[in-house]
Amino acid sequence: MKKLLVLALAVSVMFAVAGFAQDMSKDSGMAKAAPAPLKNIKGTVKADGDKLTFVSDKDKKSWDVVNPETLKGHEGHHVEVSAHVYADKGQIHVMSVKMLKAEKMDKMDNMSK
Repeated sequence: MKKLLVLALAVSVMFAVAGFAQDMSKDSGMAKAAPAPLKNIKGTVKADGDKLTFVSDKDKKSWDVVNPETLKGHEGHHVEVSAHVYADKGQIHVMSVKMLKAEKMDKMDNMSK
């Protein structure tokens, strides 16, 4: 009878430890996920109704903006953003915005002189 009780206790402890170890492995997997890289990108802010998108100069890729409130007031402007890029989702999370000079207009003015 004592052997059966000890065996039952040992099995229950074994299952409890296995369940705890499995739960810990899920948490550590989430902690290892790398954040999206922070990049500086030049481009233009486009407005389509209430939705704002960012179109990069380099490849003309259109990005959905996760936090569009950071770009309010910059619609149609040429800017440089510092943003976390989620390429797999086609989204950026803007951390800062910097207005850029109208480089193309400056070049055209210099050519006409």
